[in-house]
Parts: sequence; C-alpha cells; structure tokens
Amino acid sequence: MTSNLKTLMKATGVPLSSIFGSGFLIIVPILAGAVGPYSVFAMFCVCVLAYLVGSVIRYNIKHVEPLLASKPAKSTLSLERVSDLALVGAYIISVCLYLHILSSFVLGGLGADTDLNENILTTAVILFIVVVGIVKGLGMLAGLEQVALYITLLIILLLFWGFGQYDGAVWQSTAGITLPPMLDNTPWQILTIVAGTLIVVQGFETPRYLGGAFDAEVRISASRWSQIISTVVYIIFVALALPLVHTLNGQYNDNSLIQLAGTASGLLVVPLIVAAALSQFSAAVADTLTATGNMKEITRGELEVKWGNLMVGGGAILLTWSANTLEIVAIASRAFAFYYMLQCLVAISVTQSTAQRFGFLLLAAVLAFITVFAVPAS
Repeated sequence: MTSNLKTLMKATGVPLSSIFGSGFLIIVPILAGAVGPYSVFAMFCVCVLAYLVGSVIRYNIKHVEPLLASKPAKSTLSLERVSDLALVGAYIISVCLYLHILSSFVLGGLGADTDLNENILTTAVILFIVVVGIVKGLGMLAGLEQVALYITLLIILLLFWGFGQYDGAVWQSTAGITLPPMLDNTPWQILTIVAGTLIVVQGFETPRYLGGAFDAEVRISASRWSQIISTVVYIIFVALALPLVHTLNGQYNDNSLIQLAGTASGLLVVPLIVAAALSQFSAAVADTLTATGNMKEITRGELEVKWGNLMVGGGAILLTWSANTLEIVAIASRAFAFYYMLQCLVAISVTQSTAQRFGFLLLAAVLAFITVFAVPAS
C-alpha cells in the first residue's frame, strides 16, 4: 500500500466516522414512518442532495481557502465567519443528539427507556465529558473515534448479514416479503420529515477543517469518497432492513433498530447496543473538540478550551431537557442545513461562472427550505 493511499484512507476515516456516527441507528424507522415502502428511494434522494452539498464544500476547499489565506473580498470573509459561528451551534446540537441516541439504545436494551431516564443519562454523560475536558483535556479520548469507526462498520456488516438471512428466508417462504405500509402522510408532511433527516449524512464537510493535517487534494478526495461509500452502505442497509419493518407494527421509535436486529437474530442485539454506545460517545467527544477548536479560532485564541467545553456542555444540556431525540434530529438537520446554505453563499461570492452561481443559488434555496421547514418524525 502506497503512502498516498494510506494518507487518503486516514483522511477518509474522519468524515466517515461522522456520517456513520448516528445515521444508521435511526434512519430506518424515520423513513419507514414517512414514506413506508419508498424508503430506499427517499434515502437515495437524501444522499444525492448531500453529494451536491459536498460538491460545494469541495469547491470551497479548492477555490475559497486560498483566497481566505490572502486577501479575500469583505463579503466572502464575512460569510465565512458567520458560517463558522453557525457550525459551532450545529456541533453543539449534534453533541446532544449523539448522546441522546446513546441513552436511547442503552436504556432500550435495559428495558428502561423513558424520556426522564434518557434526559438524566444524557446529562450525566455530557457532564462527564465536560469534567474530563476541563480537568484532563479531551485529547485522551480522541483516539476512540477510529476504534468506534471500525466497530461501527463491523456491526453494519453483521446487520447486513442478519437482515440478508431474514430477507432470503421470507423470500423463499409462502408468505413472501412484506414491506411497511404507506402511512397517511400528506406530500408536505413527507417532504418536511425527509428534509429533517439531512443530519444522517452530515460529516462530509469535516475535511474542510483538516488543512493542518492534509493538503487540499487529499481532503477533496476524502470528502468525495466518504460520500460515495456512505451512499452505497446506506442504500443497501435501508433496502435490507425494510422487509423487517412490518414487525414493528407501525410503532417507530428512535431505537427501533434494536427490535429489528433482534427479529433477524438475537445475537445481534448486544453488539448493536455496544457499538451504538461507543460510536455515539466518540462522536460526541469529536464534535466537542471541533466546536471548542472553532470557538478558539473565532475568538483568535482568547477563549480558553476549558470554557469552550463548558459552553458546549451547557448548550447540549439545555437542549437535552427541551426536546426528545427525534425532535433533536430535525433541529440538527436544520442547523447543518443553515451552515451548508452559508457555504453555498461563500461559493457564490467567489465564482466567476454564471452557471455555477445559478447552481449554488438553487442549492442554497433548497437548504433554506430545510432550515425553515424540516420537522421531526412523529
């Protein structure tokens, strides 16, 4: 394996960790509740939109970063700074989301999943991260991200196997495959619920902020490959899981994947819960580190990291007690859509191509729609 390939694989692992951080745990019940048998198509549409947004991020790596390092136009610099602030807010929300999902899966496995218990456990884990960050620094926990990615990919492969075995068995049976029914949702409800799932493919933007570790060409390739790999994995995953969804009897919860895994094979339940806990914890640590790093950069080094950790933790705790997991999914999607919209405006501010400007503007309009209208699955 060449040095260049090793570097690319290392760089690609960063966005993949974010993309798979929570998405595969929650996407199936959300899409099934919104569009039923058309879940695979909806997943494809979300991935296509994400890839188009990723193209903007990659454009900005190539064309905007060199300008920011020299003498950018005032409009470009202002939009980039507002974008950085928006990203900090989005990461605070995502920290809360990751740990809510952790609590939901751990408590669901113990049969103790209530809103109160979720909030208490989520708050406890947030406080643990904050205390470690203030006393020891979160660098000691940062290495968990790579381990969590490997474990997450392993459990996804095991779920592929388990769901595939189930699908093959029912395909050959007299009953045949049963797809979930289409619920009584209006087109507007479907559009706004699916719009609220953008967070499940979030993470492809992380190479934008790895300039200190990788050059622009590697980061562009890493962003692109992370989206290609995750798109293939998500579509296969949703397709294999869909024939099991009818066993939920229309009761779609944030941790319904536990029940689906148990239906395929009881041996999958414990590994799934362990993988969920580790992946969500490591993702929360990574986003806390990123958010505090961005805060320090925005304040030009004036903000101490420990106070950044405290601000991230405080914001996450406040949101924890204000919304449930599915509501936070939609809030996080809206927050990242706003950040992506600002990145589109940054690209518009530097491009000299009328066609590109029109494309970026159209994409910004779609992201503005998600920012304003995305809603949680009911």
